[in-house]
Amino acid sequence: MEADRELEDRLVRRANRGDLEAFGEIVERYRLRVLRTAHGIVGSSDEAEDVAQEVFVKAWQALDSFRPGGSLGSWLYRITVNASIDVTRRRRPSVNLDDIAPPQSNQHTERSVLDAEEAERVRRAVRNLPPASRAALVLREYEQLSYAEIAEVLNVPMGTVMSRLHYARQSLKDALSQEGYDHGA
Repeated sequence: MEADRELEDRLVRRANRGDLEAFGEIVERYRLRVLRTAHGIVGSSDEAEDVAQEVFVKAWQALDSFRPGGSLGSWLYRITVNASIDVTRRRRPSVNLDDIAPPQSNQHTERSVLDAEEAERVRRAVRNLPPASRAALVLREYEQLSYAEIAEVLNVPMGTVMSRLHYARQSLKDALSQEGYDHGA
């Protein structure tokens, strides 16, 4: 972990001196995490790609504000969450359901159809959460960040993270039970 931070600090220092290769390494290390987080919040692959581009442009422009020894990942997650929430506010309430890929299966058995329907209900319920709660849930459940890391990314107290996650989980449970989803929730 410490070696990673030292490597990232070196990459940031090099990138601050204009080394595009060093910044390219930063992008390569975090691109998938940024995309996953953005997609989890905005719900669209196309918009997630746009957010990721915006995140790395903003990161390049503000790289000199990153403090050495800090968590580069948390800093990039914070930029990603903010950019993603901005997108959801600008386009609310339209969501492109065609963007959701069908299950990867050669057989369309009854089970795979039911699994796809369940997954779509969950995605729809997540998309209907308020942006702040959705961001906390995506960072916890999809990105597996700790509560402390989420608090750092969102720049809120740990209690707020806990409250947002509780609200998000309860809202999901309520939304799914209203749709007749009973999977041990």
